[in-house]
Amino acid sequence: MKRRRFVQALAAAPAVPVLVAQQPASPAAAPPGGGFGTIEDLQKLDTASADDVASMVPKFFNAGQFAALRHLSSTMMPPMKGMPGALDAKAAEFLDFLIGKSLANRQQLYRVGLDTLNAESSKRFNQPFGKLDSVQVAGLLGPVLKRPWTYDPAVDPLERFLRAFKQDVRTATINSKEYSAAVAASGGAAGGAGGRRGGGGGLGLYWLRLE
Repeated sequence: MKRRRFVQALAAAPAVPVLVAQQPASPAAAPPGGGFGTIEDLQKLDTASADDVASMVPKFFNAGQFAALRHLSSTMMPPMKGMPGALDAKAAEFLDFLIGKSLANRQQLYRVGLDTLNAESSKRFNQPFGKLDSVQVAGLLGPVLKRPWTYDPAVDPLERFLRAFKQDVRTATINSKEYSAAVAASGGAAGGAGGRRGGGGGLGLYWLRLE
């Protein structure tokens, strides 16, 4: 029920900064790097049932992309200080749903990013990204993640994807029911808002930017 309210609220959200990048009808008018769309773009999103959100079977990404997505999730958002990480919070499964319901430029950003990870991994280590160990992951991602951050859109498609993904996976994790339960169990002392992906009461609304 909470997830259904989330999808309905997402389609009718006011014009606030949206985490899911949108794309105007004309590709030439799209802001650099994907950008944020308008409320008209947001209203074009398809709705979905709560069962679609809850499914643990990927429906948007292919098997190789989803394996890379899960491995990248665990790398970017591991468990810390007793709090759940991205895998515990099923962030990859949630992002599979969310990106699958997003507009084309956001879907392209993710697909190109994940395919690039797998291609670079196969080139350097003869195996897909989802099978790399921590040392290999650091060797592959380190040079990209260490580049100085700027407000200018990233030119490199992998860097552009990693910038977006880093925020997305963090938001998906700390707004999960697993993270919310851990915050409650710790007496609210774990830091971060905690919340629900699409919960009511003004907390944990997924489209609100956290950083």
